[in-house]
Amino acid sequence: MENKETVNQEATENEKTFTQQELDAIVSDRLKRERAKYEGYEDLKAKAEKLDAIEEASKTELQKATERAQALETELNGLKKAESVRLIREKVAKETGIPMASMSLLTGETEEACQEQAKAILAIAQPNTSYPQLKDGGELTTTMKSSTRQQFADWATQAFN
Repeated sequence: MENKETVNQEATENEKTFTQQELDAIVSDRLKRERAKYEGYEDLKAKAEKLDAIEEASKTELQKATERAQALETELNGLKKAESVRLIREKVAKETGIPMASMSLLTGETEEACQEQAKAILAIAQPNTSYPQLKDGGELTTTMKSSTRQQFADWATQAFN
C-alpha cells in the first residue's frame, strides 16, 4: 500500500494547477485554432451555391437541347416515312398506269396495299362498253346493228316473256 500512496503523492505533486487567466488563455488559443480551420467557410459555401446554380442552369440548357434534338429526330423520321410512302405510291401509279392527278386516291403505306387500290381504281375507271359512245356532236361512234325501234322491241320481248 505504501507504493500506492507514494505514487499518488508523486502524481499530485506533478499535477499542475492553472490560474483562471491561464485557463482562459488556453481556451482562447484553442478557439482561435478551431476557428482558423473554418476560416473562409462562408465564402466557400457561397461559391458552392453559385456552382450548383450554374450546373443546374447548364443542365437545364442540356435538357432543352436534348429535347429539341429528339423533336427534330422525330420530325426527320416522319418526313423520311412520308417520302418513302410517296415514292411507293408514285411507283405503283406508274406501273399500273394511274394518272398522277389520281395518285392521291392511293392511300396505302405499303406497295401491296397500293397495288390493290390501284387495281380497284382501274376497275372503276374502265369505260362501260355496253353503252354507245357519242362524240361531242352527238354522232354515234359505234355502228348500231338495228334501229332504235327494233332495239326497243327486242328489249320488250325479253322483258315480258
